[in-house]
Amino acid sequence: MRKLLYLISILIIASMILTACGPVNNVPPLVDDPVVDDPVVEEPVVDEPVVDEPEVEEPEVEEPEVEEPEAPAEKVLVRWFVGLGAGSDEGTFEPQNAVVEEINASQDEFEIILEIVDNEVAYDTLATQIAAGNAPDIVGPVGIRGRDSFFGAWLDLEPMIEEFDYDLSDFDPALVDFYMVPEEGQLGIPFGIFPSFMIYNFDLFDEAGLNYPPAQYGEPYVMPDGTELEWNMDTLREVAMMMTVDVNGNDATMDGFDPENIVQFGFMNQWTDPRGIGTFFGAGSLLADDGETAQIPEPWQEAWKWTYDGWWTDWFIPNGPYGGADFLQGPGGPFSSGNLAMVHLHMWYVAPWALGDVGFDWDLGATPSYEGTITSKMHADTFSIPRGSSNPEAAFKALTFMLSEEFAPKLLQIYGGMPARLSLQDAFFDDYTDANFPGKTINWDVVVDSMEYADNPNHESWMPSFLETTDRYNEFWGMAANTPGLDMDAEIEALRQDLQDIFDAYFTLQN
Repeated sequence: MRKLLYLISILIIASMILTACGPVNNVPPLVDDPVVDDPVVEEPVVDEPVVDEPEVEEPEVEEPEVEEPEAPAEKVLVRWFVGLGAGSDEGTFEPQNAVVEEINASQDEFEIILEIVDNEVAYDTLATQIAAGNAPDIVGPVGIRGRDSFFGAWLDLEPMIEEFDYDLSDFDPALVDFYMVPEEGQLGIPFGIFPSFMIYNFDLFDEAGLNYPPAQYGEPYVMPDGTELEWNMDTLREVAMMMTVDVNGNDATMDGFDPENIVQFGFMNQWTDPRGIGTFFGAGSLLADDGETAQIPEPWQEAWKWTYDGWWTDWFIPNGPYGGADFLQGPGGPFSSGNLAMVHLHMWYVAPWALGDVGFDWDLGATPSYEGTITSKMHADTFSIPRGSSNPEAAFKALTFMLSEEFAPKLLQIYGGMPARLSLQDAFFDDYTDANFPGKTINWDVVVDSMEYADNPNHESWMPSFLETTDRYNEFWGMAANTPGLDMDAEIEALRQDLQDIFDAYFTLQN
């Protein structure tokens, strides 16, 4: 070891001497450093104590449920066919469309599509649609005659009235029954109605010194001497004869009465046909209940004979020759001439064009009875649903909107007619009077009361071979109105036989 240290020392000293004697240089000579292994020092392993961190539960936050907005359901299309009655003239197009738009905007279940067809082609158009399986969903407004031109084509509404619990309490029960057709069902719900009643000329009654016809049903007629008579067809005949006057001032009850020179008549059924005149005495049909047999109901036979006698024996009704007399011409027919004391007719006649400026005072009275029964024949418009409707339930819902207290008055204003809804009638009569007869007091109560006596079956109901049947009974009636001295019983029986032949031919073709 000492030797080793000694040798190292000598080398160091020699190196120092060489350095001191050698040239100065800024870069030191390259010397390889001896390799020295650094001792490995191991760090002591210290176990750190394990500390359990307390578990902190994150509070559960419920995300609010956000309902995705549902896409609006597509409305069911409901086709509404207009043309069989009112509503096919151009002036009604815009207001009808306005009501449709309002109904469509008021709910999200159905969309009414209005189809207006000219009345001249409406019947053929609807017949074609039904035959092709393309029937509309609602048809109307339509009267009984128009409806029954498509006999058997309509849906019975009673099941849906029950299913949807449709409230009928705002309608007179007689009017609801009016649309109940045997073997077919409830073919409509009341909408616009035209009851019938008496209209009489105040001035003519005052001139004759007679009391006016009864203002209410159930009241008697009071004769000038105070005698009270039941207001029936016999009393009407008696009063009407006293109101029928010839050119000399004699009435039809007097011996000197001149039937060739009458200047004033006592009564007539105005704007109707033989079926309507028959119904004056009682409801009925030319078709028996078996659906095949022709008949002339007993009240109709009596009404026709009573009228025939009024033409040719008692002279209180204008017959055919007198029908064209100048003194009976007026702006709204014979009554508006001022030379006819009483008429029986419907609400649609009481309008400004008929009675607004006729120059005499008038009012409304009760329909007389026949054998204790009162029949005030009814004209009425409604809406029906064809059996071939693609969407009958949607059509019924749309129909309930159209007939509602909100929309029915708007449609009635377009089409005309008295509301079938009882709750709308007071306002209707107030508006009607103010618009047409300002300041006049009119006995509208008798119009409302006449609803109770509507004819069922209706005088305009279906008959086999409708057009041919109509032509035959009108031929019979025209002949009677222009021919005195007929055996009416024989003529009525001949009519029945002819109707039976027409019916038989019809059913043969159907089979």
